[in-house]
Amino acid sequence: MDKSVRREHVLREIHGLLASNGFETSGIYERSCFDLMARRKLLLLLLKVLVNIDGINSLQAHEIKTIAHTFLASPLLVGVKSKTEYLEEDVVYERHGIPVVAPETFRNMVVDGEYPEIIADRGGYYVHIDGETLRRVREEYNLSLKDLADLVHVSRKTIYKYENGLARASPETAMILEQILDIRITLSIDIFGAPEREDIEIKPSGKLADIGFGMIETRKTPFDALAKELKLDSTVITNLEKERDPRTLKRMAIPLRDLSLVSGSDSVFIIDNPRIKENLEGIPVIKSWEINDMESSREFLKAIAERKDYN
Repeated sequence: MDKSVRREHVLREIHGLLASNGFETSGIYERSCFDLMARRKLLLLLLKVLVNIDGINSLQAHEIKTIAHTFLASPLLVGVKSKTEYLEEDVVYERHGIPVVAPETFRNMVVDGEYPEIIADRGGYYVHIDGETLRRVREEYNLSLKDLADLVHVSRKTIYKYENGLARASPETAMILEQILDIRITLSIDIFGAPEREDIEIKPSGKLADIGFGMIETRKTPFDALAKELKLDSTVITNLEKERDPRTLKRMAIPLRDLSLVSGSDSVFIIDNPRIKENLEGIPVIKSWEINDMESSREFLKAIAERKDYN
């Protein structure tokens, strides 16, 4: 099957799956580093769909993680195969620090709340052991570390590591332990959990820096930058004029409004053109010279709030 058709098919299925299972979804932005954003209650996802998961490079992954961390979203890649094989169901892979799952695994999580237990890593497949449960049940059976190790055909030290969260087990070893102890001891992997902290370059930007904002520049997104309020930790999705004509700016307002609604963040145009009013297709407009008269980030955010409904 043609690669572009296959990717589009998977992407549309993922978008429809989210929309039909209680997620508020953005549009699809195929020329962006991420394809779509989706929210269900407190969970915010930043998704990229790939046919070959080895097609993403470190720079693309860094930008996805930067945006996800800024929005407190969970970054996730949904892929069909790697260079060598198709992705297996109920297995979590990883590329450049971002979790990767197959489409069916993603469906199981979204629809049924069933999270995978197996991690694909260098050297094979692994699972996390619930160490506290393992220790408790072992003691209930009056088994020493050595007793259980002998039954499983591993070392006493290995069982000790499992119980103290110091080592992962192979799925085969975990299965033997569960058969012996007659209890589940493997842990599901919550890849929708809080994202790891990402080193983000926040640059000062003229007067915005003077009133408490830094700019996070983006290279391949439906917006120009993210303005980060450093004290209140507010994020504002930002588009700049960059000598664009009004018609182009109006087209750019659509993803700004879309992503602002899903992420729960403010959005704004910062431009110089005096002929453009205080609102452009529903997005507040602040002139660059107005910022020069502002004394704090609160004034900037207040101006955005006041101009949201301006006609």
